[in-house]
Amino acid sequence: MTDRIIPLVDARRAMPLPKEGAIDAELGARVPDALARPLRDLRISVTDRCNFRCTYCMPKEVFGPGYQFLPRGELLSFEEITRLARVFKDHGVEKIRLTGGEPLLRRDLERLIEQLAALGGLDLTLTTNGSLLTKKARALRDAGLNRVTVSLDSLDDAVFRAMNDVDFPVTEVLAGIEAAAAAGFAPIKINMVVKRGTNDHTIVPMARYFKGSGRIVRFIEFMDVGATNGWRMDDVVPSAEVVRTIDAEMALEPVDPHYYGEVAERWRYKDGGGEIGVISSVTQAFCRSCTRARLSTDGMLYTCLFATTGYDLRSLLRGGFTDREIHRAVARIWRAREDRYSEIRTAETAKRPKIEMSYIGG
Repeated sequence: MTDRIIPLVDARRAMPLPKEGAIDAELGARVPDALARPLRDLRISVTDRCNFRCTYCMPKEVFGPGYQFLPRGELLSFEEITRLARVFKDHGVEKIRLTGGEPLLRRDLERLIEQLAALGGLDLTLTTNGSLLTKKARALRDAGLNRVTVSLDSLDDAVFRAMNDVDFPVTEVLAGIEAAAAAGFAPIKINMVVKRGTNDHTIVPMARYFKGSGRIVRFIEFMDVGATNGWRMDDVVPSAEVVRTIDAEMALEPVDPHYYGEVAERWRYKDGGGEIGVISSVTQAFCRSCTRARLSTDGMLYTCLFATTGYDLRSLLRGGFTDREIHRAVARIWRAREDRYSEIRTAETAKRPKIEMSYIGG
């Protein structure tokens, strides 16, 4: 690898690359991290902008009218994203999830999906707030997107409008989910972030609404991502409590994971009405099987959702580095990875400034 090293600057800049070692990977090699975890999943944020101002992600008091989002020239182009995706695929990545911000705000996103689909052998997925799905679902499917996940924090319209904080109605998100189903996406997953005292009273109605529909609801613990969402442990509804609450109304039983590193713990209805999932990154850390890397809108590589710093791959892309050099840089980064934030979380570590979820992607 070349000696061109990227300096550590701040939380939105880059760490220096780990030192080169004797086992730097050549093209096609798969390198485990320092805790023997493989690289299998890549999450790519395609925009830092969103049309919602969800209180747990992009609170209006921070992301208000004067907030400076990234200028277009700092965003990775579709061609740059595809080039990096090819490198990560060579490292063993099997699934790519497009995120944001709200990814459907990125103009001509279908063109990126077509480019990624042309790489072959990738499970292409996307997480969206659903606000634009009625317009976009068919084009996304035709471009080669395999699956879609919709964020929906309550079926109670007043609660949902308050949580998205832009007065967006729940009926339009539900219409987007139906449009995705009509376009051929299946199964569709629904993500509900549960915050005590805000929407926890709507857990059972959410489960009941989608039971038997073929949609899979995943209940997510309110997490200490970033530094602007006012996270407190008192606001967390443990996944075990979510399961008990639903089980009391509609009997559940545990299901084995689909694959190593699956984030959601699966439960199915005993009467055959489908399944739910719970994501417990606060109360039941799953760091030891984490296989995910995250690429920000401007080309920063983060090896943990709760990262404080990352690696500037955009500088490599635009600095004349070859695919082989970038491949070896990624191998060095991943091999040195020791992240296990959720396993070592304390009241003090939770207070540390971290990358905002809207910037790094969920």
